[in-house]
Amino acid sequence: MEAKTDKFSSEQISEAKALFNKPCTFVLSVAKLDQLPLTEMGEVAFAGRSNVGKSSLINALFNQRKLAKTSSTPGRTQQLNYFNLADKIHLVDLPGYGFAQAPESMVKNWQKLIFTYLQGRVNLKRVFLLIDSRHGIKKVDEETMELLDKAAVTYQIVLTKTDKISAKELETTINKTKEIIKKHGAAYVDVLATSSEKNLGLDELKAEISSLI
Repeated sequence: MEAKTDKFSSEQISEAKALFNKPCTFVLSVAKLDQLPLTEMGEVAFAGRSNVGKSSLINALFNQRKLAKTSSTPGRTQQLNYFNLADKIHLVDLPGYGFAQAPESMVKNWQKLIFTYLQGRVNLKRVFLLIDSRHGIKKVDEETMELLDKAAVTYQIVLTKTDKISAKELETTINKTKEIIKKHGAAYVDVLATSSEKNLGLDELKAEISSLI
């Protein structure tokens, strides 16, 4: 089941697809805030639990297999990875959270880096918070949503791996997600359902990003 939306016209979808056919290049990895690019260009960030499929989703958006590094080892992304889309907008791959095997000191450093980034990045347009559709929003996800609420950063839920569940299960997950969203002031009302493997919902996500430029 692919979530349908009438939010964007066919023309807007076409424009977004054309944008994502343009060059997207890796810029840099940021481990400290003083390494952040000095630019006024807007940016969107992708966040989610370790192994939720962030890198796979980014690669699928651009139909590139190796733009963002994927790994079977959770917690591989430990820095903020910047990508430049046609000098129009930056996409930022944030470190995955909720990886129990990571040293506590490393986790705290990630959290501090991410929260400070979220609070202070004035050109950050939106965070796309990825949730595995098979599991729904977990406690650690709600903690991240509270962090985003506190930082007053607008964020939107993107369900991943929707090809792994039935249409009925997806509908239930979407409804549960919308109920949780109501409790969070900074959460965007629309929920996107995607599958990197089956290319489901990617055009709508492209249109959302394109609309922020």
